[in-house]
Amino acid sequence: MHRDIQLNQWTAVCELDDIVPDTGVCALLNGEQVAVFRVGARDPRVFAIGNVDPNSRAAVLSRGIVGSLGERVVVASPIYKQHFDLGTGECLEAPEHAVPCYPARLAEGKVWVAA
Repeated sequence: MHRDIQLNQWTAVCELDDIVPDTGVCALLNGEQVAVFRVGARDPRVFAIGNVDPNSRAAVLSRGIVGSLGERVVVASPIYKQHFDLGTGECLEAPEHAVPCYPARLAEGKVWVAA
């Protein structure tokens, strides 16, 4: 679930071209690690969730495998392989282990995240 965000809290984290399609990178925003994902090459979408896997407590979600389960765009944690919905932060296998989800957008060739 998205946090309540004020418009002045958007931060440009990187150029879109800095993220290989269907992968993620990690950004530090307000002292928190945020996993930022680019999904698709031609009509890219961007997503941002917390980078810390609540199951292993390791900061690894930005290095997970991006894919889909049904209609949901997800990242599989590289440690225990749980799937996290990139649009909501929900852990599909254990919803009580959801991670924060942040608004993300593309503008001027950059990836912007509100945190």
